Amino acid sequence: MNKILIVSHAMEIGGAERALIGLLDSIDYEKYDVDLFLCRHSGELLQMIPQIVHILPQNKARFLAIPMKELIRQRKFSILYGRLKSKLLSKMYVKKNKLGNNNQVELTYSHKYTYKYIEKINEEEEYDLAISFLTPHYLVANNVRSKKKIAWIHTDYASIEIDIKTEYDMWKVYNHIISISDSCTTSFIQKFPNLANKIIKIENILIREMVEKQSNAYEVEDMIGTNEVLLLSIGRFSYQKNFDNIPDICRRVLKKGIDVKWFIIGYGLDESLIKSKIKEYQLEDKVVLLGKKDNPYPYIKKCDIYIQPSRYEGKAVTVREAQLLQKPVIITRYATSSDQVHDGLDGVIIDMDNEKCAQGIVDFIKDKGKQEKIIDYLKQHDYSNEFEVKKLYTIIGDNL
Repeated sequence: MNKILIVSHAMEIGGAERALIGLLDSIDYEKYDVDLFLCRHSGELLQMIPQIVHILPQNKARFLAIPMKELIRQRKFSILYGRLKSKLLSKMYVKKNKLGNNNQVELTYSHKYTYKYIEKINEEEEYDLAISFLTPHYLVANNVRSKKKIAWIHTDYASIEIDIKTEYDMWKVYNHIISISDSCTTSFIQKFPNLANKIIKIENILIREMVEKQSNAYEVEDMIGTNEVLLLSIGRFSYQKNFDNIPDICRRVLKKGIDVKWFIIGYGLDESLIKSKIKEYQLEDKVVLLGKKDNPYPYIKKCDIYIQPSRYEGKAVTVREAQLLQKPVIITRYATSSDQVHDGLDGVIIDMDNEKCAQGIVDFIKDKGKQEKIIDYLKQHDYSNEFEVKKLYTIIGDNL
């Protein structure tokens, strides 16, 4: 039986984490023995990991994301040294190269300068395939014994700033690099042209039966007994998702005479910013933050339109989930949007500018015929893709 190791951070609620659950649910466990190493045994999605998966014990990797004061308290001075070094050197690199705030340098450096202080993962075992599911990918590259190693791209590299040389040295260790979409591949190759021959496309895996079952798990009382058009967005409260602009967009939609109520499921550092914008526009009854939801599918099922207003994406899992549940989808025109939605066929793409975004939402709400056409298309197409897992089996067999 072939042995697979998958390494990731934790199981907090997020698109990549749900994609990992989809992957774990689709593996043939009669043929493959799977170990899962999580840096931290935390997160609401832990309970969704199939019981047949072997979750390995935590090691010092659990200290990678905790505050530095806690590292001092717990006397983890080697990890602290690596973290401080990464912080200093990343600041120097960002300043020298005049990078913006939306850069990934410190995140990459944080693993680059700490992995040597972390134990090997299940050192006595040599795996047939080791998968690094989330970046940075230093742990699998250096702390795992495996015949083959692959790493996953979940983001649009055209939208983030990085230390290209450092990341190239990290990526080149891997036999293959997994991209979730054609647009992600294109943006990645633009930064790393010498790695083009390593790319394999494996889309995020969704299990139809699981999504449909969970969508019926409970009744959404927040969305009952209202004549408003119910909008929904899901994601981390971060710059990428652009939720900080939802209150202004919603205000503009309301001014155009369309009565909507916009629900947002998620959590993150931008929560206070979003709340301040809601308060500024006095939209407490129209833009509703629901916080974390272990199971967001009943909300998707109940909403009228799902909206992904992101500044950039790799390929949003939530958009595919909404399509699977046959909901009209609106996404903004980010760099990879055409890889996510076929405009006018299985969703619509609108401009990101707040005024144009609001007008696009209003136009779509008014166009019932277009909504019905999209819903009919979604009913006739299968947005689950369990067959994608077979590409992993091919990698193990080295038949590519």
